[in-house]
Amino acid sequence: MKQISITLLCCLLTLAAYAQGGKPLTLKDVVTGTFRVENIYGVIPIPGDGEHYSQMNAEGTQIIKYSFKTGKQVEVLFDAATARECPFKRFDSYSFSPDGSMLLIATETTPIYRRSYTAVHYLYSLKRNLEGKINNVVEKLSDGGPQQVPVFSPDGSMVAFVRDNNIFLVKRYYGNSESQVTKDGERNKIIYGTPDWVYEEEFSYNRALEFSADSKMLAFVRWDESEVKSYSFPVFAGDKPHIEAYEKYPGAYEYKYPKTGEANSKVSVHTFDIKSRIIRKIDVPMDEDGYIPRIRFTKDPEKLAIMTLNRHQNRLDLYFANPRSTMCKLILRDESDKYIKENVFDQVVFYDNNFSFVSERSGYNHLYWYNMTGSLAKQVTSGNFEVKDFLGYDPQEGSFYYTSNEESPMRTAVYKTDRKGKKLKLSTQQGTNSAQFSTDMKYYLNRYTSLDTPMVITLNNNRGQVLTTLVDNQKLRAQLAEYNLPKKEFFSFTTTDGTQLNGWMMKPTDFSPSKKYPALQYQYSGPGSQQVLDAFGISWETFMASQGYVVVCVDGRGTGGRGADFEKCTYLNLGVKEARDQVETALYLGSLPYVDKNRIGIWGWSFGGYMTIMSMSEGTPVFKAGVAVAAVTDWNYYDTVYGERFMRTPQENAEGYKASSAFTRADKLNGRLLLVHGMADDNVHYQNCAEYAEHLVQLGKQFDMQVYTNRNHSIFGGNTRMHLYTRLTEFFNQWLMGN
Repeated sequence: MKQISITLLCCLLTLAAYAQGGKPLTLKDVVTGTFRVENIYGVIPIPGDGEHYSQMNAEGTQIIKYSFKTGKQVEVLFDAATARECPFKRFDSYSFSPDGSMLLIATETTPIYRRSYTAVHYLYSLKRNLEGKINNVVEKLSDGGPQQVPVFSPDGSMVAFVRDNNIFLVKRYYGNSESQVTKDGERNKIIYGTPDWVYEEEFSYNRALEFSADSKMLAFVRWDESEVKSYSFPVFAGDKPHIEAYEKYPGAYEYKYPKTGEANSKVSVHTFDIKSRIIRKIDVPMDEDGYIPRIRFTKDPEKLAIMTLNRHQNRLDLYFANPRSTMCKLILRDESDKYIKENVFDQVVFYDNNFSFVSERSGYNHLYWYNMTGSLAKQVTSGNFEVKDFLGYDPQEGSFYYTSNEESPMRTAVYKTDRKGKKLKLSTQQGTNSAQFSTDMKYYLNRYTSLDTPMVITLNNNRGQVLTTLVDNQKLRAQLAEYNLPKKEFFSFTTTDGTQLNGWMMKPTDFSPSKKYPALQYQYSGPGSQQVLDAFGISWETFMASQGYVVVCVDGRGTGGRGADFEKCTYLNLGVKEARDQVETALYLGSLPYVDKNRIGIWGWSFGGYMTIMSMSEGTPVFKAGVAVAAVTDWNYYDTVYGERFMRTPQENAEGYKASSAFTRADKLNGRLLLVHGMADDNVHYQNCAEYAEHLVQLGKQFDMQVYTNRNHSIFGGNTRMHLYTRLTEFFNQWLMGN
């Protein structure tokens, strides 16, 4: 009987939408990408050429050269259909040699984890002969099997890559002769040149293999994960894809995953002298259990930059190492009483005589400029705002380019500041702006969006002048005009302890202030994250608002954009203040005349799933229903780098781990909970869901559960996403749409 009433309600909502004019939004529209925003992907500024950039065509058959001034096509750099001796019809990605004269083209790409993959790579020369013609011949990089992270030497004469955990070197001028640099690489034991699982996931990169500026040396990181404990999960035959080998007996996947308080890989830095073939170990003065999140050669071939973190991740050291003598010199140290954020590493860019650095030492993330001896030349930015990205430096003008949220924690703009400190705002539209510059910093692509504006991409000069518009999404705007869509609006409120929180809200399309609506809170809430941003998007939340929900998202304490104190106040006690702020959000919503305080739900994915459980178990019974997708349930189950960055180890912070565990407050769980998890989640293990479910069983608490076979943290493939969001929709309709 209840199911019939839900179906009738959905029909009435659909009729109401038509009555108002405009098509009703459907779940299929949202899940299958009907409102996909047009964007420009894979833009690569051509090295040594400030006037042009390149891009693959949509079919993956051509690499096209475009003008930064006009945005118009200049020429086709590569065409798989006309290239000679080309064994492939399409390709997946590509990169340039440092001088822009060679292409490295990736085919048969096979993903490993979030950022890692293997591929079969091919070389293609763009050099022209005296008649102005190119050779137009495709050469296979290696016949020995797929490769990982291939990288050109600066002079373009060599390519180094990783295969089966070992490093190989191909010399182009010797008939692409291939030699093996390391020999003892072995899966789940020794890794060279590519990070182990936890480094890749939490330090956000996939290559630790670099050439010196003079192309005479290779530097690489070695991971010894022999003592790291393994995690395994079952793999079934499944469907989409179907694994025939496991039709009768399931298989298993096993890999090294260090959990909080457990042993990490032992890391070391090594160099390889290409001429003498001597491998040396760099004498890095670091803690035995420390991290090496990046290595990078500077413009000086005698200076290899090595970044280290202690295990607490509150001390970052930058060393310059001599690749031959192996001696290291400390150039810079940055410290925090809590932790250093992982997004600083790629903000360090080396120039001839200086390098950039970002730090929260003032309480806000700002840009600093150092000389190569480690002396601070100048603090480039200051104030109560955050620099989001360092975009580059123009040595001719002495100008710095960056994005920051100076106007609002919810917005970003592109800025330029010169050697005298004169600042110029380059982006003109209020909302979310990001930029990608040409190699000489004379032009940039500006990507702009706001709550009401789908992506607009313009080409600009470095004074901010718009030269041409590449993407305006007018087709999508016209399409959206045919629908009756909820509008997203910003709001803020003050919690009972005096903290002001920012949020957005979507009301039903047929909203009446005299009615009472169920409310649904969406959140992520993880450290440094932001969901409340001035950016366009049509999501499942939009669909739910169109179905009669007041949908709200609030960034609580611990989220980003508002400085170190706001973000790091959750240190050592993850989940506690964040859960309280979601409860405060529900209490605020319940005070609004158009929200039914007895019909409030909450949901989230990953950290947001964890926060759903923590908020429903906070002790204040404000949530009638919640969905936790791929949720952490206890930080003892999560990895060392992320978990210890915010919590230290369980041995050091037993009380914090106890307070942050969903287990210890499970007896206070209030409302109907749906747990959703993929069984092949290599990030947040299914163990989190299984153990928490068992805990609820033993407490006698009823709950719902949806498990997805062979699905990872993203839970997609075939019809999976449609099934997932249908499940979520039906669950909330069942528990929140009734009175």
